[in-house]
Amino acid sequence: MSGTGGVKLNLSAGLASVAVAAVLVALKLWALSATGALSVAASLADSAMDLMVSLGAAAALVYAAKPADEDHAFGHTSAEDLAALGQALFVLISAGVITWAAVARLLAPAPDALRAQSAGIGVMAASVGLTLALVWWQGRVARRTGSRVVAADRLHYLGDLLPNIGAIISLWASQSLGLGAIDSIVALGAAGLLAIGAVRIGKGAWDALMDRTADPTIVEGIAAIARDWPQVHGFHDLKTRTAGSRVFVHLHIELDGEQTLHEAHAIGAGLRRAILQAYPQADVIIHKDVAR
Repeated sequence: MSGTGGVKLNLSAGLASVAVAAVLVALKLWALSATGALSVAASLADSAMDLMVSLGAAAALVYAAKPADEDHAFGHTSAEDLAALGQALFVLISAGVITWAAVARLLAPAPDALRAQSAGIGVMAASVGLTLALVWWQGRVARRTGSRVVAADRLHYLGDLLPNIGAIISLWASQSLGLGAIDSIVALGAAGLLAIGAVRIGKGAWDALMDRTADPTIVEGIAAIARDWPQVHGFHDLKTRTAGSRVFVHLHIELDGEQTLHEAHAIGAGLRRAILQAYPQADVIIHKDVAR
């Protein structure tokens, strides 16, 4: 995946997220007015917050796509990590709020009877369908580009599936069985999944902001390419760091001192192309040293 192609994919995921969130807010507003269901109200509040977060994520992706300049020689991709860290914190807070609301609802007296459950179920089912489509696209983009901000935004919507399904079950149970506490139980499970995912995304973003080395499998893969490259007698000082969806690589290779500058440059350029072919998200700088 080329840098330009990855940027376009990330932006497409960000814009899709904003569009879906806006549609979900509109649908759930209507469903809330029709049913008066607290589970729908909670899902509406979650979607409204998702819309705000998605707008922030899209803005971060646009900023991260800016080319390098004099003040940011390595580009602006760290904006993705800042946005992902903020999203992770937001998800943790949301998980806490969902847990509190679910427990309070379980301990509260039986809620008022709901109305227009069939219409509410239809709206929530449409919400699940839209969310599944968005999650599928975001997952595909995140795997191809490695964008943490897309992965974090996907986590929001993946976590929304359980509350949405819980709202459907709650409406159905209220209509058919007279039960009203099932959605709170589902919400507790969703909150736990959200918290686990938020910690994972937040740790990855924090590590990138602290210039932690790239994934060990990537480092070993680059080392293997350099180790087996023709006319390279050895390498040292392989250093990596991540910023957003980019991996920055610095590598010293050892060459025959009798070679011409043109020959040495050709070897280094070939090695760089091989690394970029294996890891398109990389930004590679190779230094040539004389073999000892």
